[in-house]
Amino acid sequence: MEIYRQITANNIELKPYPFLKELAMEAYLMENEDILKLDTSNFEDVTVLDAEISLKNGGSASKKNGRIDLLAKYGVDYLAIVELKVNEINNDTLVQLENYLKKRKQIIQKHPEYWTDTDINPKWIGIVVGSSISPELQKQLQEGYTFNFDNIEIPIAGMVIKRFRSSKNEIFVTTDSYFNFKYSKRDFSKFSFNGKSLNKTRLVNQVLKHYVAINPNITYAELENVFPPSIQGSTGVFTLEGQAREIFDNTGHKRHYIKPEELIRLRDTTIATCNQWGVGNINNFIDKINELDIGFNIELE
Repeated sequence: MEIYRQITANNIELKPYPFLKELAMEAYLMENEDILKLDTSNFEDVTVLDAEISLKNGGSASKKNGRIDLLAKYGVDYLAIVELKVNEINNDTLVQLENYLKKRKQIIQKHPEYWTDTDINPKWIGIVVGSSISPELQKQLQEGYTFNFDNIEIPIAGMVIKRFRSSKNEIFVTTDSYFNFKYSKRDFSKFSFNGKSLNKTRLVNQVLKHYVAINPNITYAELENVFPPSIQGSTGVFTLEGQAREIFDNTGHKRHYIKPEELIRLRDTTIATCNQWGVGNINNFIDKINELDIGFNIELE
């Protein structure tokens, strides 16, 4: 039986525009990495680091080499192995992903630049992506599924991506995520500030926005004096918008919030706040806020 699907958005007729090959899906996600967001708080900040990384003995058969489709990073805590299928994702896809996760340490050994924090081991997540999902896998992921290996629980997420094209060749993408993981407070502390629930990186961005709003004439040098780079570490609490964009252009990695609504305008320039915040340095920022005694109420949820 053939299924005819038609979508209309604001009187724009959309027709299915599926990916014909995995490499096409891979390239599209590398250029549009925000599609891989799994939620709106904890797994929101995603960066695709690389593609087509070979793993020795990482295939489904014994002693068969494998190749992961995408390696991504979520915030500063998690690295993700992403397995892509242009058709249905199912239990076979899950088994393939788990074989790759067993060999995940090879990635850091061969490519240490993907994880520069030598004091903390990366946490991992596995993601299967396809154009549809089997009922069995959907139920499994919605109930919360983790892959247990080496006494470590690795959360697994699923995502169904459907692409459409309008008569004007505009591209529209819909995504459905299947992910149910109980975050530990240590891994994903949530904070309340000005009535908003925020993760670590969003907290810094919103606090600085508010601080600048009540100090509208503050300059870059003056703000840096209040929030020195040492609070965050090697990247700094914020930098010039141009420098942040240059870092992204040169490395392909988003170290700062550079979307228009995320930038902060000072009296003499525009800045971008760093998004590299984890357990090791967010407390420095909160301690600084408390030290300033400026009436900012930040509460741990």
